[in-house]
Amino acid sequence: MNKLRHASLAGAAITVMMLTAACGGGEKSAEDDYGKAPAGSSSKIGDGYASGSGGYGSGGASGSAAAEKNGPAKQLAVREAPGIGPVVADGKGLTLYRFDKDTAKPPASRCDGDCAKAWPPVPADDASATSGLDAELGEVKRADGTMQLTLAGWPVYRYAKDAAPGDTKGQGVGGTWSAFAPDGKKAGAADGDEGKEGQKEEEKQPEEEKPAADGVSVKDNPALGKILVDGQGRTLYRFNKDSAWPMKFACNDACLDTWKPAKPVEKSAVRGVPEKLITTVTRPDGTKQLAVDCWPVYWFTGDKKAGDITGQGKQGLWFAVDDQGKKVTTPAS
Repeated sequence: MNKLRHASLAGAAITVMMLTAACGGGEKSAEDDYGKAPAGSSSKIGDGYASGSGGYGSGGASGSAAAEKNGPAKQLAVREAPGIGPVVADGKGLTLYRFDKDTAKPPASRCDGDCAKAWPPVPADDASATSGLDAELGEVKRADGTMQLTLAGWPVYRYAKDAAPGDTKGQGVGGTWSAFAPDGKKAGAADGDEGKEGQKEEEKQPEEEKPAADGVSVKDNPALGKILVDGQGRTLYRFNKDSAWPMKFACNDACLDTWKPAKPVEKSAVRGVPEKLITTVTRPDGTKQLAVDCWPVYWFTGDKKAGDITGQGKQGLWFAVDDQGKKVTTPAS
């Protein structure tokens, strides 16, 4: 009898754990099925290119390669990146990056957990400037107590998918990561963009985390029936290569040029769909994304106006979501 009771309790505990963790893997990441750099960026500097297929969390590196991604910067260098301009690299030639969600005044890092596996923080020790570098070196204490190098106040990172000296695969990832220019600003940024850095960084709220004003609602589409749309009336889609359990993000890098992660919403702005289905998950780059029934959802750049469903069935992988959080497999026409 006791054995039966213990087995029952163990089963109940497992069930509770599974339910609790249903969306708990939001910060986990997956091997990227889109291994290309974003449009308009370069994948190398000069002749130092070598291909690599490292995924989030591992970087595809081992042994000495992994040590290089996590080791000191040593003497920084300024290099010319085709299509980007001058960028800052470490002593091994690996490109150094900054994250829009961090702040420089005061210095603060907001890339931890799986984000820090994809973007290894550069240690503060054993770093020195070089000619052509116009930004001051410094350091900031991270949440785990380690000291991270800063450039013009911005925490410094490498990118796990940069496989060789000169790679710049991290440029533009998620719309929030940029290589360092020699003055500590974003490499390749237009003059107007740099002007925004005059704001007080501590007062800025990253655009990706601002809730959409009009939330999520249900639209009765003539072809698909009841489907979910965002505050601008754009159809929301889910991707078959993502998953809710375990949490996986398979749309990264170049995929994000076409399929944009939907922004989180306030529960009070949800209309026509059970509130319990609406959650927020954290992508591998640290940005927040709307999820429906634990599935990350996106809007499609090919939909030019509210009500368009041109993304439905794309590549047999992308589908609208109904008012119960399930994917709609009905063809668009």
